[in-house]
Amino acid sequence: MARLKLLSVYNPKLQKGEKYGYFSAVLHLAPATLSGFNTCPKASGGCAAACLNTAGRGGMFKPGTNTNKIQEARIRKTRHFFLNRTEFMIELVKDIEILLIMAEKIGMTPVVRLNGTSDIRWELFPVHRNGETFHSIFEAFPDIQFYDYTKLPNRVRIPANYHLTFSLNESNSSDAKKMLESGMNVAVVFRGKAPKFPAKFWGKPVINGDDSDLRFLSTGTMGAVIVGLSAKGKARKDTSGFVQDVIES
Repeated sequence: MARLKLLSVYNPKLQKGEKYGYFSAVLHLAPATLSGFNTCPKASGGCAAACLNTAGRGGMFKPGTNTNKIQEARIRKTRHFFLNRTEFMIELVKDIEILLIMAEKIGMTPVVRLNGTSDIRWELFPVHRNGETFHSIFEAFPDIQFYDYTKLPNRVRIPANYHLTFSLNESNSSDAKKMLESGMNVAVVFRGKAPKFPAKFWGKPVINGDDSDLRFLSTGTMGAVIVGLSAKGKARKDTSGFVQDVIES
């Protein structure tokens, strides 16, 4: 079978979704302006410092260095996206088609997260598949569930198969509250781990977002919820306000 060029399926958080029958793939680009191009237009100082880009193997550097093969690959992919957009989107389509085959072989449902370490408006980029032109990757694969986190408050006309969760940082609480009231779930990073998350935050119930990465399942009759995430990596030492220390609010 052909190898995936852009997407990754070997991620501990993604693999937690397998117990629910989902086979997840994620696209990791270089965050913020690390590649020379800005992939996170609403990045704050706190979220940039605590970015999951350096979590796990992505943050394992040899003594005296500040990069590794994973970081270099993410930068290459990002530059490829900005400098060779058409070719990049063709490769992305091929990767998702391979993912479909992989998922079918193991009897699981494929799902895709395109902004693993970025915040790009994927709904704006047309793609070609099987000789047809589609408005976006979501339209090209209408039977696949896509999902992401975002800090962009003005994303409209989101495709039905694309689920977004708004992310709180130290400087966007006003936007986050508006998104919450509009019905969008809001992800909040807490200092402790579940079950030490508060029962409520901003008057909304807090659910355990560490259980899996399947944010499109974090819905129900209760309306919008707070998705609690534990501080990981550099975020554990955050003092900017990006990580919340509240007991309940």
